[in-house]
Amino acid sequence: MALLFNEEQQYLKDTAKDFVQKNAPINHFRELRDSKDETGYSKELWKQMAELGWAGVLISEEYGGSDFGMVGMGGILEETGRCLVPSPLFSTALLGASLIELGGKADQKKDLLTKIAKGELTTAFALEEGSRHTPYRISTTAEKKGKNFVLNGKKTFVLDGHSADLIVLAARTSGGIEDQSGISLFLIDPNSTGLQRKRTHMVDSRNASEIHLKDVEVPETKLLGELDAGFSIIEEVLERGQIGISAEMLGNTLEAFDITLEYLKERKQFGAVIGSFQALQHRAAVMFAEIELTKSSVMGALNAVDENSNDRSRFASLAKFKAGETLHLVSSEAVQMHGGVGVTDEFDIGFFLKRSRVAEQIFGSSDYHLDRYATLSEY
Repeated sequence: MALLFNEEQQYLKDTAKDFVQKNAPINHFRELRDSKDETGYSKELWKQMAELGWAGVLISEEYGGSDFGMVGMGGILEETGRCLVPSPLFSTALLGASLIELGGKADQKKDLLTKIAKGELTTAFALEEGSRHTPYRISTTAEKKGKNFVLNGKKTFVLDGHSADLIVLAARTSGGIEDQSGISLFLIDPNSTGLQRKRTHMVDSRNASEIHLKDVEVPETKLLGELDAGFSIIEEVLERGQIGISAEMLGNTLEAFDITLEYLKERKQFGAVIGSFQALQHRAAVMFAEIELTKSSVMGALNAVDENSNDRSRFASLAKFKAGETLHLVSSEAVQMHGGVGVTDEFDIGFFLKRSRVAEQIFGSSDYHLDRYATLSEY
């Protein structure tokens, strides 16, 4: 398994780096936050991303995508992570495209994937229902009535849920609340009668929402995949999501580390730059070593998806665990090494600490994935 980008993948990553630094530096994120933008991201910027082909990286050429794979997507996410770029890249180009690619019927794929690849459709995946990641614990119900399903329940922590054009929602069509069987996926118009979306203001100023459903009618033609058999699709998409967010977290980590190193070389105390203090050098060395391990974990997981490895599930949990642990360490150390100014809004470094605490919880914390990795490894 290669742990380096090939020439084409490196070119895509370099292109992403150049685009993001010119068009969406951290000041772009700051401006969106300060303007209290209702969407939470720049639609114009997303249009430009789609024109570069980013929306179709995981979509087949048949539907207008490039089918460049998870390694390609990971390189882009790493670069957007460096600049904390808010966009539908994760919720739409990764999660939404994967859900439809894996579960959609031919007509659904042709219609929806083509629109996603062009940047004409954004999606949100409504799965979580509690404060912790328990993907099979679904209490939202979908009851068959004639040619429709009637949905009732509540979803939380739906990334980009308040602005998405289409919601892919997991609901229980049979079985008990914690059964993996009996879960089905539905394509839902967010303007449906009885559906309410409430934006959640996160500490990292990124996009999430709650979705409430009361007697929401969904035609049976909007079922994604087979009835009662949605969990296998969910599980594979979650692993892609865990790996993708790990790549973004790696980008967060690298930028926070680089900013801190520069600060250590510039800040003077007691007549010397603080980077000359051995204690801080030791702490920086520990961060560097952990970052190198994280790079390998993330790259291994990205390749595991593209190679359809039997160890994909273990790689996904390893990457999410390691990326979460390392970002937590580096963002905390970065703020501490900046001293009091590290928690002021004037400095960018605090944004990485806030992003860390939210990203760690997306699709399972490090503790969750440590336990999952152990279970999958039969410990």
